[in-house]
Amino acid sequence: MATGRGRLLQLQWRGLQAPRLPLGVGSAPGRTGFRNGPCIRYAAGCATLKQHARRERHCERASADCSVSLDSMPSEILLKIFSYLDAGTLLCTGCVNRRFYHLANDNFIWIRIYSTAFSPKRSNWKVNSVEKTAVTMNLLSVEDKEAGYWKKEYIAKQIASVKAALAQVLKPVNPYTGLPVKTKEALRPRWHSLIAKYNLSNLTASTMFGCDRLIRIFCLNPGLLVGLWKREEELAFVMANLHFHHLVERSTLGSATIPYELPPHSPLLDDNPEYGLHGYQLHVDMHSGGIFYLCGTFRNLFTKKGYIENGYAKLIVISFKNNTEHLPLIGKVGLSWRTDIFDGCIKSCSIMDITLLDEYGKPFWCFSSPVCMRSSPRPSDGPNFLGQTYYVDYMDSEGKVHVQLVWIEETEEYFIVNLVLYLSIAKINHWFGTKY
Repeated sequence: MATGRGRLLQLQWRGLQAPRLPLGVGSAPGRTGFRNGPCIRYAAGCATLKQHARRERHCERASADCSVSLDSMPSEILLKIFSYLDAGTLLCTGCVNRRFYHLANDNFIWIRIYSTAFSPKRSNWKVNSVEKTAVTMNLLSVEDKEAGYWKKEYIAKQIASVKAALAQVLKPVNPYTGLPVKTKEALRPRWHSLIAKYNLSNLTASTMFGCDRLIRIFCLNPGLLVGLWKREEELAFVMANLHFHHLVERSTLGSATIPYELPPHSPLLDDNPEYGLHGYQLHVDMHSGGIFYLCGTFRNLFTKKGYIENGYAKLIVISFKNNTEHLPLIGKVGLSWRTDIFDGCIKSCSIMDITLLDEYGKPFWCFSSPVCMRSSPRPSDGPNFLGQTYYVDYMDSEGKVHVQLVWIEETEEYFIVNLVLYLSIAKINHWFGTKY
């Protein structure tokens, strides 16, 4: 009796509760039947477990035999599935493999997407003219078009609509800078730009831009400022300095793989042979963290023909000899930076924005870049000033900027005593369509 009860308890403990049989099954009630009862229940439980195990193995084999990969589906089923996708998801699906790419170019799917996105919304009933009806019938001739035709039409129409919307927002122009006024409004609802990845191991001491007690900063063209911690040699922050000119187009119409290209410039004929560049206007800003040290506009800039130095046309904005043109920098110049934990200010560094407009008010040369004031090893070529002389230089493929400053001890401020632009002759010839 103890043995039978122990077996029953053991089965219950393992979670294998044997089925309860009614009295009289297997043997009559009595001592003999009582001894054989647990054995019959145990055997029945084992049989049930075996059936359950066989059933599980059968289901596993059946599921293994019935597993179907998505790629092995017939094209008709895949096309039906693709017809429920939106344009963005369908474009991503076409990047899976070669077969999905061809299926995702199906004209019947794309003409439905095209018609839904760009169908005219009429408020009243109108009878189409013969020309409009012919155009509509031509649009609906799906089979006559090559694969992917309506996908290209949809993408081209989307780009054109975005350009039209942006052109409407950017129509108002600032009379001082010649740039759109609502650049921020145009960028706010759009997606973020993509910043390319750089190899930080290439940042050496020779390319260091400035430093303070916590970080070192490096300038990476175009317009990226990278801060590295001094001790850990790890990335502290990245600052992007972008000029407003074509910023909306570069951010919304370009990508990491296909950057936005500026529209081709139509050359302007020079109508005054006695002068070189004339009637130009310069707007220059020097700032950091919302603090502006300099904000000035210089008009009626010119240079005579033949006044060329080493392949550059020299455009004098502030001259040594004219003391009335010298300008002070307001406040202590420094590049402010901030992270979630630390902040600081790198002395003698700032952001310089240059906007040079031609005689018709069109942007001729624009850039935004960090600059650093460095002490001059030699005295200035102009009048004698009381104080240490500093200079700021910038250079790219289109031109150079040279700024010379003097530190006045009595007033504790910098004065700009010389500002010169050097414009590349190749840039000028391309602008005017000339070759020399």
